[in-house]
Amino acid sequence: MGKPLASPDGASHYVRVEAPVVTLRAMRQDEYENYTARRDMEYVQSLAETMPAEAAMEKARQDQAQFLPQGLATERQRLLIAENTTGQVIGYAWVGLEEPRTKTTDTAWLYDISVEEPYRRSGYGKAILAAVEVVAREAGAARLALNVFGHNAPAISLYQTCGYEVTTQQMAKRL
Repeated sequence: MGKPLASPDGASHYVRVEAPVVTLRAMRQDEYENYTARRDMEYVQSLAETMPAEAAMEKARQDQAQFLPQGLATERQRLLIAENTTGQVIGYAWVGLEEPRTKTTDTAWLYDISVEEPYRRSGYGKAILAAVEVVAREAGAARLALNVFGHNAPAISLYQTCGYEVTTQQMAKRL
């Protein structure tokens, strides 16, 4: 709807705010190295909520070897930089152009999406996600799927707002 503005009489009025524009481009090797170091650290932190830290680090290493065996040159994987209209890097995305378990190409897989801290809560997540959907669609995918950690409320909210639905769900209880 827009952002509420309070008027002098205390009533709220809404103004439509333009969505930010992003451009996706291929990640360079130096950017890849920085991105994977940060992504792996965040992934290990998230995994460590459900497994011992050493097991989380090993899982991150195994996943890297499985899904990006040739790094940036891995076939059917797109590692992307999102830039705003002034060319500033505002985020990143990693999309596989096939479903990781079945290798079917009708479903693309969003492995990661992130927005740099200063640009969060400004519509850039939606803009990057929309741009990734275009990449997937242009590659022939009819669907974009993803996993999200249950504790990542901002990401869950973004995906729900953009029309994503839960298709499978894992639950656990600490004993």
